[in-house]
Amino acid sequence: MSKEELVKKPNNAIATNVFEADANMGMDKITQEDLALPFLKILGQLSPEVNKRDGKYVEGAEPGMIYNSVTGEVFNGEKGVNVIPCYYKLEYVEWRDRGKDGSGAPVNIYPSSSDIMTKTSRGSDFKDRLSNGNYIEKTAQHFVIVAGKIPTTALIAMKSTQLKISRKRNSMMQSIKLKGKNGMFTPASFSHQYLLRTTQQSNDKGTWFGWEVSKVGPVENADLYHQAKNFATSISKGDVEVKHGEEQTTSEGSHY
Repeated sequence: MSKEELVKKPNNAIATNVFEADANMGMDKITQEDLALPFLKILGQLSPEVNKRDGKYVEGAEPGMIYNSVTGEVFNGEKGVNVIPCYYKLEYVEWRDRGKDGSGAPVNIYPSSSDIMTKTSRGSDFKDRLSNGNYIEKTAQHFVIVAGKIPTTALIAMKSTQLKISRKRNSMMQSIKLKGKNGMFTPASFSHQYLLRTTQQSNDKGTWFGWEVSKVGPVENADLYHQAKNFATSISKGDVEVKHGEEQTTSEGSHY
């Protein structure tokens, strides 16, 4: 059999250049507001994605894996994923207790400048409660590009025990110094890649899987760098909308 016969396609097969000629057709009215920004979350023992009897079960998903909430992809938590940090934002998210409201959406979201935490008291469940019974979670939001064959945007929300990991990653970014024509400078957050892995963590209240972060090195691909920069610009301009949902509260054991 000749080489030509091996690669021969059926007569009705569509060549890639046909798809390229019609690129983006049918999607010209879709804006950033119409898209769901994926969450990267750690799957825990109680995550529905690891329960084979749950409708949200994901084939092959296990506690400690990393899950993309939009694509449904799961990543090996021990090997981890390479990400490029593009933007950071701290918020205070108000939630009702699960089961009291079927929407799964937060009641309110307060900026980092808010004094909402002064209006809370620590409940017996170690949550910061408001007088209305709702609780507030201090949430560090890391907007990233997941590096790979096809780089994708995502959001990592860190809270409770994971806030120290958030602080560590922010410190790692700010500690990077380069020498330019005007002396030493701190490069943009999206100038470097980091490896995010999961590790089992515990305290006197329980055991869970949490994040572990390490620096990989500078971004070497110019297209990837500009994609990350454009994503950062879109977020800073308010063009990227985050749709918080219940999936954030059923992943890593960040309630401890």
